[in-house]
Amino acid sequence: MNHKQVSSSLLLALMAAGSLPALAAISAEEAKQLGSTLTAVGAEKAGNKDGSIPAYTGGLTTTPAGFKAGDGMRPNPFAADKPKFSVDAKNMAQYADKLTEGSKALLQKYPSFRIDVYPTHRSVAFPKWVTDNTAKIALKAKTSADGRSISDAHAGFPFPIPKTGYEAMWNHLLRFNGQAYESKYRNLSVDAGGRATLAVEGNSVQEYPYWDSSKTSADIYWRIKLGYTGPSRRAGEALLIVDPLDVGQKERRAWSYLPGQRRVKVAPDLAFDTPNPGTAGASTFDDIFLFNGSMDRYDFKLVGKKEMLVPYNAYAAVYQSKQDELFKPKHLNPDLVRWELHRVWVVEATLRDGKRHIYSKRNFYLDEDSWAAVASDAYDARGQLYRAGFAYMAPSYDLPAPYTDMFGHYDLIGGVYAITGYIAETGGLRHGKPLPEREWTADSLAGAGVR
Repeated sequence: MNHKQVSSSLLLALMAAGSLPALAAISAEEAKQLGSTLTAVGAEKAGNKDGSIPAYTGGLTTTPAGFKAGDGMRPNPFAADKPKFSVDAKNMAQYADKLTEGSKALLQKYPSFRIDVYPTHRSVAFPKWVTDNTAKIALKAKTSADGRSISDAHAGFPFPIPKTGYEAMWNHLLRFNGQAYESKYRNLSVDAGGRATLAVEGNSVQEYPYWDSSKTSADIYWRIKLGYTGPSRRAGEALLIVDPLDVGQKERRAWSYLPGQRRVKVAPDLAFDTPNPGTAGASTFDDIFLFNGSMDRYDFKLVGKKEMLVPYNAYAAVYQSKQDELFKPKHLNPDLVRWELHRVWVVEATLRDGKRHIYSKRNFYLDEDSWAAVASDAYDARGQLYRAGFAYMAPSYDLPAPYTDMFGHYDLIGGVYAITGYIAETGGLRHGKPLPEREWTADSLAGAGVR
């Protein structure tokens, strides 16, 4: 083979390798499973063998008594349920295969920590247009830039039958919470001595342009504007973050406003393992929603699916709790946290060679019905379990849409924990319409921070 032939063969090989991400995520034959043996977004329709996970029948789409249309607070539709059993340090070995490593560590570390397991309700539901669009884009959605970017996808779950960890994580990043919603929220941290402290209180506006079904495409998938109202030392501060779909070519854009300086500043550090001041440094920026932002620091491996005990239908904690009752020393009050058995996709993220992050490895547990991460384990540079994360799902049955924006992390080394997105005493969550584009500019940020 001459030099020209070698070059041509090499070129063809490189072109073939480069074209792999452009292949359809699933075949037409695989797509036939959606809506038959699988739900429209890729979950198994059938229950498990012993019936402890029921079959999927469409989710919760009727509003319970007591809910007022447009209200930010949502009554617990499962308030009458009683725990089936509890897991503690004494019997945890019996359920070891159903527990995340973080759950096991908390049970071993704190005798007062307990997991109350309730009947499983597959309450997640979506508007019909979401499931219709998922069927349309599943055959053409693709990733590129080593999985970090996505294209040919809009207003639907791109990878209902994932083949890689990147595809599964994109489903999480693009999880459906509605196109736009807002809340007044609190982030609280509890120190090793058991004292709860307000990290921040503020107003949050979030939008997912990706889910704008009136358009055929979007350049960005998520954006958030935060205006802090407390504590007093932080009142008037504001943040704006915008995440693109094409992360391989574009980076997160972020700005901050500090009232003392009276100007908006570009804030490129609001990403990856930068300590998040919104949790008093008890978590990182890419710990938001258990994982958030670019995937370029890790190799993401799709391990498979497991039955796990995870927080679920946590209406009591998210909407009905009182701050002093929920935030107890060492951990959240077990009486107010509902756990259920669900099937989850397990994704293992290992730090790439040459990349830097305080976590050397992370495990994510993605709920099969919603694609939202509901638990995570994070390991430090020594390989020691460092932080255990949990998201407390409480679906908005009025939209309908899953909602997992109350989440938190336990520092298993320092003995502290922090919860983001506590809304039970601040008016709850309201779904609404997107803001005008002028409200998403850097210049608009100063107006969001009013001392």
